[in-house]
Amino acid sequence: MAEKILMNEYKALSKETWTNISLINDNIFEWSAALLVLNPDSLYYGGYFKAILKFPKNYPYEPPDFRFERPLWHPNVYPDGRLCISILHQPGEDTMSGEMAGERWSPVQRVESVLISVLSLLDDAEVSSPANVDAGVQFRKDPEAYKERVRQDRERSKEDIPAGFEMPTHESAFKKEERVESFSWSDSEAEDDFGGSESDEEMFDDEDEDTDGDEEDED
Repeated sequence: MAEKILMNEYKALSKETWTNISLINDNIFEWSAALLVLNPDSLYYGGYFKAILKFPKNYPYEPPDFRFERPLWHPNVYPDGRLCISILHQPGEDTMSGEMAGERWSPVQRVESVLISVLSLLDDAEVSSPANVDAGVQFRKDPEAYKERVRQDRERSKEDIPAGFEMPTHESAFKKEERVESFSWSDSEAEDDFGGSESDEEMFDDEDEDTDGDEEDED
């Protein structure tokens, strides 16, 4: 069951513009996943952040393991690249940490949920219980220096962009949506040209009434 679920998720995510995924050694239980930040307001915008995802054999009943290949300077990223994030914690409520069951992993979660949560965490750090204490302190006390460290991580991440890979931007990622809207407008115009309009029908109705009136006058 796990293989089938993961393959379906893999196929769906392969179509997304904000991630670039591949299988490691053709193993469906081990993925290489790059997160592409497309929010122009983000400090991480334009970065290519590679990570490794490893899935348990009983997925989705247990969460995957997520680790950045290049550890980031971030309050919630451990020095080895792992994350401190609720969605990757084992299912069930944890009275010690105070995490509710709804915050943690559950079988209804999917890989997409994990990746989106990680992207959100990058810009919305949780500093109350940091995985990297030094990064957490700098985040609070010296935000400008912290932003410079993030900028360095972002630029360094670009070294991992595969040759020939075209990095999407905020603008290019939404071009497809704009083309769809444009196409619908063209359809509407074509329908007007070939299908007629209400004003055309009214004009023909008026002509029919005039013709009927002329025939009555002749009688």
